[in-house]
Amino acid sequence: MKFQVLDILPNLTNPVTGRQVRADERYAQALTSARYAEEFGYDAVALGERHAGPFLSSGVSVLLGAIAATTSRVRIQTGVSVLSIHDPLRVAEDYATVDQLSRGRLELVVGKGNQQQQLPMFGIEDGDQWESLQEKYELLRRLWREEDVTWQGRFRGPLNGVTSLPRPFAGAPRIWHGPATTLTSAELAAKWGDPLFSANAIQPRDNYTVLIDHYRAKYAEHGHDPRFAYVAAGAGFLYLADTTQEAREAFGPTYEKIVEFFNLPGNHTPGNEMTFATIDDAIERGPVLVGSPQQIAEKILWFHEGFGHALQSFSLPTMIPHEQQLHMLERLASEVIPVVRAAAPTTLWSAEDPYGGRPAVHGRTTADAASEVEKTQTAS
Repeated sequence: MKFQVLDILPNLTNPVTGRQVRADERYAQALTSARYAEEFGYDAVALGERHAGPFLSSGVSVLLGAIAATTSRVRIQTGVSVLSIHDPLRVAEDYATVDQLSRGRLELVVGKGNQQQQLPMFGIEDGDQWESLQEKYELLRRLWREEDVTWQGRFRGPLNGVTSLPRPFAGAPRIWHGPATTLTSAELAAKWGDPLFSANAIQPRDNYTVLIDHYRAKYAEHGHDPRFAYVAAGAGFLYLADTTQEAREAFGPTYEKIVEFFNLPGNHTPGNEMTFATIDDAIERGPVLVGSPQQIAEKILWFHEGFGHALQSFSLPTMIPHEQQLHMLERLASEVIPVVRAAAPTTLWSAEDPYGGRPAVHGRTTADAASEVEKTQTAS
């Protein structure tokens, strides 16, 4: 299994301590966490995107560019890019720039978003987000694969012979589809032979198993090679301690206040409320990785039994001191990940994966590029 560290940059006051991190410090923490994730051997880092509420993640492409410039190996992803509200031409330009900065390490995760408030901010009527996502996704595919694109649709003005620049580093980056609970994104992913990134954050495991099974069935119906029907799964928060009881007592009050905030009207799409209101219920049945190293490894593998997923995502508890977050990141890498990798191997990002090396048009691979960066840094 591969592992991704996701940050959606919440900027909440800690409901227990009253502490809030300044915006500039919060950005610095996100960049530092990404560097440490690479150092500790994680496979990917991701930033989510929000445009309403107490989040600092409206400028994700800018931050991912900074991460690209300060790392050399780790994959760079979004979690998600809210394509339904954006101009796909700007998305093509911005993320191809990140792809060039990272020398081919970008993989985009797209979705319609889980915030109702952001739809009117970008001129999208409630109810149109699914059709908008599909139309814009298909245009984005063309912009990254074709030159002189001529196109006309409903949600943006027509294009006549447009070539987006810069071009991606090594051909079109892979695009994942990130559904919360509905089947629409799963069907779009299956249609195009793309991988699925299940949120797995707010509902019981069986709800997501239905989603993933539907995706794999549709993927096969469309004639795609089932070996590449890769699935990723979220987990919500990580809180690792020596014992599960210690983790529960330390993180429980904060977790329960976060759930209260998330479930307020307007803070989520109707029907996507967090169902695990208490920390005990979340540890027992929910996706959160809260507990001892053994408990967390068992939780991930329990979800793997249901999902067969290749990539596990989680978020650090960003309300606690950053040094403590980094310590948990290191412990997960040394005490949990080796156990899970041995029990759940995957071909994702290997030589068997068509996107494993993303060979460049000039003969370089991302591994070659990383080696060049390392030599340059050593020389300087």
